[in-house]
Amino acid sequence: MKSLSKLLGLVIVGLLILIVGAGFALTHLIDPNDYKDEIRSLVQDKTGYDLQIDGDIGWSLFPWLGLELNDTRLARLDMHEQPFANVRLLALSVKVMPLLRKEIRMSDIRIEGLDLQLVRNAKGDSNWETSDAEAGTPASPATAADAPQEPVTPPTSIKLEIDSLIVNSARLDYRDEQGNRRITLENVQISAGAIGERRNIPVKLSGFLASDAPLLRARMEMSTSAWMDHSTRQYRLDNLKLAGELAGEPLNNKSANISATGNVQLDLQQQQLEWQQLRLSINQLKGMGELQVSQLSSDPAISGQLSLAAFSLREFLPGIGLELPKMQKKSALGHFELTTDLQGSSNSLLLNNASLRLDDSSFTGELGISNLEQGIMLVRLNGDQLSLDDYLPPATPADKPVRAAKSTGTGADTPPATPRDNPWDDSPLLPLDTLSDLNLDLELQLDRLTAEKLPLDNTRLSLQARNGNINLKQFTASLYGGGLTFSGSLDSKAAPARLRLHSTIDQLPIDKVMAALGEEAPVTGKLKLDSQLATSGNSQRQWISQLDGKANLEIIDGTLPDSNLEQQLCLAIATLNRKSLSQDYSRTSTPFNQLKTSASLSKGSVNTPDLRIAIPGLQIKGKGQLDLNHMGMDHRLDIILQGDTRPMPDPACTINQRYVGIEWPVHCRGPLADAGQNCRIDQDGLGKVATRLAGDKLTEKIEEKLKDKVSPDLKDALKGLFRK
Repeated sequence: MKSLSKLLGLVIVGLLILIVGAGFALTHLIDPNDYKDEIRSLVQDKTGYDLQIDGDIGWSLFPWLGLELNDTRLARLDMHEQPFANVRLLALSVKVMPLLRKEIRMSDIRIEGLDLQLVRNAKGDSNWETSDAEAGTPASPATAADAPQEPVTPPTSIKLEIDSLIVNSARLDYRDEQGNRRITLENVQISAGAIGERRNIPVKLSGFLASDAPLLRARMEMSTSAWMDHSTRQYRLDNLKLAGELAGEPLNNKSANISATGNVQLDLQQQQLEWQQLRLSINQLKGMGELQVSQLSSDPAISGQLSLAAFSLREFLPGIGLELPKMQKKSALGHFELTTDLQGSSNSLLLNNASLRLDDSSFTGELGISNLEQGIMLVRLNGDQLSLDDYLPPATPADKPVRAAKSTGTGADTPPATPRDNPWDDSPLLPLDTLSDLNLDLELQLDRLTAEKLPLDNTRLSLQARNGNINLKQFTASLYGGGLTFSGSLDSKAAPARLRLHSTIDQLPIDKVMAALGEEAPVTGKLKLDSQLATSGNSQRQWISQLDGKANLEIIDGTLPDSNLEQQLCLAIATLNRKSLSQDYSRTSTPFNQLKTSASLSKGSVNTPDLRIAIPGLQIKGKGQLDLNHMGMDHRLDIILQGDTRPMPDPACTINQRYVGIEWPVHCRGPLADAGQNCRIDQDGLGKVATRLAGDKLTEKIEEKLKDKVSPDLKDALKGLFRK
């Protein structure tokens, strides 16, 4: 028995010696370089590619099955002069004995000087793809229905171990002649430690990326500890560190330093990707959060959280190529911070439950892109305050409100002529090219919005924009106790652009609004307005010249500044009474209880056919035109005296029975900015009044003479005769 065991041992040792000897003989007596042509033909027949080995082939058989290729090229058969892959050195080896146990144990894999030249021509054909016919794959004569059905067995798990992977000086050049773009990866370095399942694998990667559409340059570095388990289809990148620098056209030729860290987990069985402990940095921007993506193979769903620490948008945005215009407040955009939940899909990305702070303003709500395919942005925010003035360009002399030249006439002059110069600016007001591509759903609520120094309280804004059609669904606010409601639309793609606006204003104090704007109010009081207006164009001059519509206007508890109508009327009454005024009429304004009119607008001309003004002791009615193109007016007013209501009236201005119902004519003409100073007694109309008063006085004398001497019928006939 011992002899048999000894014999078997000698046989086994002998076989091993023979195998090692055969392997030694094969690797030293057979030179694979002598078979390059055979290898090339075999690859052509089996794959349809042309493998050309210009350098030496090195190989080993036992205990490592090794292969080393130098200066090797790979191309399509029909493009063998234009290889898509070149490698200076490819070296790898596999241990033989573990292969018998379905284990792959490899030593170092080294790839030096890999150069991939991938081209897709204008027809869509690539230089790296080959057809089945070129690959020598025979067509199957049987159809899928005719083929016998065999039971599907799950793939057998193969254990893989690699001592290390090294890729030096790799390069990829991808040219798409269809899309007219080119992407290049250069100086790619990859190194990985011992590779195997359920073990930490140190990995490092670096390289440079370039693109010509758009023009872009990037440097990138990555390090991580990778982990994988094929049986459970779970993969991890622990302690992931990404860093790089980005520059080019998207950044307006500025550069951005980018870094990201965290732990990434991929579970293909659960179809879920997670990025935990995310830390993100882009120049001054610093953020942290968590990111999850589920349903990877069907309809990916994104969720997570993100927080951005306080930073300055004023410094950050120019650093990534977004130049900021000058603003009224130099420190505007100096503070921004954000905390939000993330929600998205393959066609959307939203910031939900967002809480953000911009300078002195705080907002909550949601914003993002609700439809990536159509480019629809969504903004729904509630805020405490926002000073829009802080972010507007500084005021220039051209921005001052338009005013017509002031009149220099005195109270005794006839009304000045209406102005003829057009004071409106003709420069473009709206960025129509930008608005024509705008797709936006906006819902904004603010406790206070400051615009043009006007404090708008309880502001509500609802707006929708689709491909240049902008619909202002509603804008409501409270201003100095008055109410504002607006709705309208803008068609920015029309030529010229068309605008419509429906306005409702209630109890708005005119003097406070004008004072906030730094202007003198032509009238004071509380304004009520309902208007429906339409215009076209894109400048002040075009908007005014094409302004059409209708309006109803009312001002209550108002005054006419710089206009003492009472003095002018009393002068007229005193003249008719042939008396001199004994009291001083030094008041510089005329109060009124109500100013009311309707208006129709056409091409910037406003027709007011039914103007009514109620002043203590007076009733005024009239009609006329407002020329908004030249900021002029031409109105004729009829003033009905109701008597001096002061406790101690001027005897010369006392209204007797003869003046009751008399319509005293006033003509207002000239620049609109000085409406009060451009009103004069209408001399032609005053002559008609004098004629009527003379007829009334003669009638009184006839009545006194006749008394009871004639019949009542004759007396009435005589009165009527002299009043005609």
